[in-house]
Formats: sequence, C-alpha cells, structure tokens
Amino acid sequence: MVSFLIAYGTDEGQTATVAEYIETVLIGRGHDVTTRDVTEASDALVDDADAVLVGSPVINRKHLPEVVAFVERNSETLATRPTAFFQLSFASAIPTDWARDGAQEWVDGLVERTGWQPGRVGLFAGAVKYTQYGAFTRLFFRLFSAITTGDTDTSRDYEYTDWDEVESFATDFAALVERRVAAETSQTDDRTATVQEWKSVTTNREHESSPRERGRGRRLAEIGLFAGLLGVVYWLVRRQSLRQS
Repeated sequence: MVSFLIAYGTDEGQTATVAEYIETVLIGRGHDVTTRDVTEASDALVDDADAVLVGSPVINRKHLPEVVAFVERNSETLATRPTAFFQLSFASAIPTDWARDGAQEWVDGLVERTGWQPGRVGLFAGAVKYTQYGAFTRLFFRLFSAITTGDTDTSRDYEYTDWDEVESFATDFAALVERRVAAETSQTDDRTATVQEWKSVTTNREHESSPRERGRGRRLAEIGLFAGLLGVVYWLVRRQSLRQS
C-alpha cells in the first residue's frame, strides 16, 4: 500500500470533482489517499506522502495563485518523490493543435516558474458552468463557445471532462509509483539480506577455533595417544612378568 496526497485548487468545483475521482481510482488499487484543497494541505502531509498529485484549473490563462504557492513552498520535497500534475482548462475541450499547444504552455510556465518537474501530467477538459458565472463571464464563454464547441445555452452547464482519460492518468501514475516502491523495497531487502549474511559469516567465524587453538588441540590429542601407548606397553610388560613368576 502506498500513501498518496492529492492537493488541488478549484474555482467552480470541477477540479475538486476530478481530484475525488482520482482518489476513488487510487483507493480501488488498495492505496491510502488523502485529498485536500491546497489551502488545507499542510507541509506535513506532503512530507508523509509517498507520492503527490497537484491539480489546478486555468482561470484567465493562469493557474490558481494558491496552487502555484503550494508548489513553490514544497518544491524541494516534491523533487524527492513521485509526483503528477493535472490541469483543467477549456482549451483541452477544443480539438485543435493551437488549443492543445496552449494547454501545454500553461504547464511549461508552471515548471519554469517553480522548478518543479512532475513525472506525469494530465491535461483535461473542464466545464463551462454558465449558471455560476456573472454576466460578463457568461457572455465571454457564450461568444467563445459559439466559435468552438457551439454550446451557447446559458441556462445550463456543460461538462467536457473525459473521465476515461482521468482514470487512465490515475492508473498510469499509480502503476509508476507502485513499480518505484517495489524496486526500492527490493533494494532494501537485498541490502538487509547482505548484512544478515555478513553477520552470519562473522558469527560462524567467531565460533570457529583459531589456528592456535587448533594446534593446542592436536598436541593434547598426541599426548593422549602417547599416554595410551605407554599404558599398553606397561600392561604387556607386566603381563609377561607375571607369567615368568
């Protein structure tokens, strides 16, 4: 079992929903998962986790400031363990090269600013939630949607997140972490076995007699044999004397 921390920032709630879905996937693989908004994710949680995922939406072409601050504050710790980043943006809902490139540029900007290089990156489409927007934001998305997705009904919300993509991302990252933990455990076991073998050899050598002790033993055996021979000779001589008398 591996301990995962999912730290995310959210604006309209879609990133939180994605974080919770990733949590479900990881728990389904038998892992221990803690999911927190970055404003509630303490540095101690980062220290205690075997692996960390960070998520943020793109708002006004930027990641949430609290997410960036979280990464900057914990960059050194993040560099010591498996990490992943997932991003939600409207750009990922548009099937064009310029939109995909734009989504990647936001990730590149985060890496350049913080120095953090996540091992896995997930670029997911978010949602357009007209019912939660103010008048200006609602108008902007309606105009933009008119030339991209065509979803301009402001009386409803539109969700573009591909949950199969999210599951694949979570599964891929979990497998990466599992392989790394297994490799580290194997190395630790090998080192432990080597130490135990060395101790065993050392102990056996300590129990073995030294050359001096072995020499002393041979001399005692030789003395015992010589004494035995003298005894036999004495018995033969004594026997012969008794016969003659």
